[in-house]
Amino acid sequence: MAATTYNDQLTDTETAKKLGLLPEEFEKIKSTLGRIPNFTELSIYSVMWSEHCSYKNSITWLKTLPKEGPHMLAKAGEENAGLVDIGDGLACAFKIESHNHPSALEPYQGAATGVGGINRDIFTMGARPIAQLNSLRFGDINSEKTKWLVKGVVKGIGDYGNAFGIPTVGGEVYFDDCYNVNPLVNAMSVGIVNKGETVSATSYGEGNPVFIVGSSTGKDGIAGAAFASKDITEESSKDLPAVQVGDPFQEKLLLEATLEVIKTGAVIGMQDMGAAGITCSTSEMSAKGEHGMEVWLDKVPTRQEGMHPFEILLSESQERMLVVVKKGREEEVKKVFDKWDLNCVQIAVVTKGDRLKYYFHGEMVADVPAVSLVLGGDAPVYKREYKEPAYYAESKKFDINSVKDVTDLKPVMMHLVSHPNIASKRWIYNQYDSMVGTVNMSTNKPSDAAIVNIKGSKKALAMSVDCNSRYVNADPEIGCAIAVCEAARNIVCSGGTPSAVTNCLNFGNPYNPEVYWQFVGSIKGMGAACLKLETPVTGGNVSFYNQSSYEGPVFPTPTIGMIGIVEDKKYQTTLNFKNDGDLIYVLGKLVNDIASSEYLYSFHKMKNTPAPYFNLDEEHALQKTIMGLIKKALVQSAHDISDGGLFITLFESGLPGDKGFKIKSNSSFRKDSFLFGEAQSRAVISISKDNQAAFESELKNSGVPFENIGSVMGNSIVIDETNYGTISEFGILYNTSIENKLN
Repeated sequence: MAATTYNDQLTDTETAKKLGLLPEEFEKIKSTLGRIPNFTELSIYSVMWSEHCSYKNSITWLKTLPKEGPHMLAKAGEENAGLVDIGDGLACAFKIESHNHPSALEPYQGAATGVGGINRDIFTMGARPIAQLNSLRFGDINSEKTKWLVKGVVKGIGDYGNAFGIPTVGGEVYFDDCYNVNPLVNAMSVGIVNKGETVSATSYGEGNPVFIVGSSTGKDGIAGAAFASKDITEESSKDLPAVQVGDPFQEKLLLEATLEVIKTGAVIGMQDMGAAGITCSTSEMSAKGEHGMEVWLDKVPTRQEGMHPFEILLSESQERMLVVVKKGREEEVKKVFDKWDLNCVQIAVVTKGDRLKYYFHGEMVADVPAVSLVLGGDAPVYKREYKEPAYYAESKKFDINSVKDVTDLKPVMMHLVSHPNIASKRWIYNQYDSMVGTVNMSTNKPSDAAIVNIKGSKKALAMSVDCNSRYVNADPEIGCAIAVCEAARNIVCSGGTPSAVTNCLNFGNPYNPEVYWQFVGSIKGMGAACLKLETPVTGGNVSFYNQSSYEGPVFPTPTIGMIGIVEDKKYQTTLNFKNDGDLIYVLGKLVNDIASSEYLYSFHKMKNTPAPYFNLDEEHALQKTIMGLIKKALVQSAHDISDGGLFITLFESGLPGDKGFKIKSNSSFRKDSFLFGEAQSRAVISISKDNQAAFESELKNSGVPFENIGSVMGNSIVIDETNYGTISEFGILYNTSIENKLN
């Protein structure tokens, strides 16, 4: 009797369901192939048609985002990462992605491999990573599970990034009960490359050899993309094999080998093996280059014996890449990877047509058209139903007069400076190497955005990650527009000009109409803000299914990663007060508003209120004005007003130099609104008295509202003639709050 072959392992609708495919998707696969798929083929479709790879529930709306801008070199979806022109013959590659589900199960490796994967997206394009950022969300900081998750994630990011040798220069950390089960771990990488020296993720040229390079392939990370495309449940621990294992030292070797092999000119195309591993890289590169491949899976270097074809294809083992090489130049390429002691094995050849034919010990185990697998090809696209949730209408009923104005400021001040969402995150960032490579200009000069040096140029890069998910939950359209604007405002207040955006869109289950309403609203808000600020979207990542079966979805969290250009390093602006006697101004419109503020949310425990006041035109005018003031050397410090309102902005401006302030509140407004409200499009600027006339003249011409509220003075906090203590006294609370809770 003949032995059973892989081609005999035919599938049915039930098999498809177990692999995460819908019955109608199974029928579409049968129609595409003209036959019933075998198990290996169905496994290929299960990962490539998962939400994580195909964006089947989001691509319709993603296409509405603005993609044109003055600096764009590669539009969204064209390459592994966004690419913008930064002048002086240089380009910046940057991208942000999520590693949420792996981090929920195994926080150390989940976070570490998220860092590794996003850096590979940068250097496979030929760019050398120069900076990393991250955006993290956790649940109740007092719970033991959250403490375990925080410690594991932070150590994973630190260990991988520090060993890899790329500085972590910025980020954000928020805590809310909605993230108790499903934390969010978003990693961003930024790299520099000479214009015209990038490598594309493509494959073409019949007969060109295809190499797998880097680490060997194991069973870790199998079907990780499919795992990321379903809810977290009590059974999720069984998916631990879907969590990848990283090796930063191997990645460092791979980085250097990759940049060296690109210089040989022998490379046709290159792609990181991230989600869906060999399956993804072979199909996406082939579809882009309009060619096919013959792939010999038994030639893939493996870490374990007896791996089946579907395991080799779906493995997401880290530190691997696929490289298409010009025929005849194989030895040049092998020599480079041999030098760095890395695998470099030919596992495929480029063919005419569009078929991907996978072989295992002589047997063709899968035969599929490349275009049928990929985003923008034949992968399914859905327009999901969405509806406004009941809580949204309820939030609009909020009346500020239902909250009694504050009479005793100190308890609120102490609450805010010690709240985990506002307090110093030094316990976290002290575990990251922020100065390796000596590119980080903002470590010892605190600023709203990270400033990274561009060697050999008078320019620098500014970068920021931002999203207040509380605002987005309150009103997705306004909240996401605010996220874009805050990222830009941080860059502007640091002396930069916003350039472009990458995003990491973290939401619950897209089949929930109320979750999808949040997603649609967020895209609309992002699009409007990016269009107004001329910061096109270069790409990013959609992460649905961030919810548990027993706690529901997380807050909608569309994290915005933005880069900007500091045209001259002399424009770098810090947030800290400089000299006694300097005048303090608030720029931007003052309004009576405490909606969705940390003060209202956590001090008064009022969870369902509208988004804070926001006007996109006012935001645009504010940013243009601040840019002009900085370039005319009229600004001593600049710090945007965001979490915790004006008081926290003033406190954070005083803390680095132990500089106090004496201010007078505006009696036309509620005191809690004036000090703790989070109405948008505002910033605190300090100036020298000598520049007062010129400064106010510029502001009057701009039309942006402004008010001189006081001056830098001593080291005490004085509001309306009442002394509330010293900056350093509040600083103790600010600096030790998170450490005390986590240790």
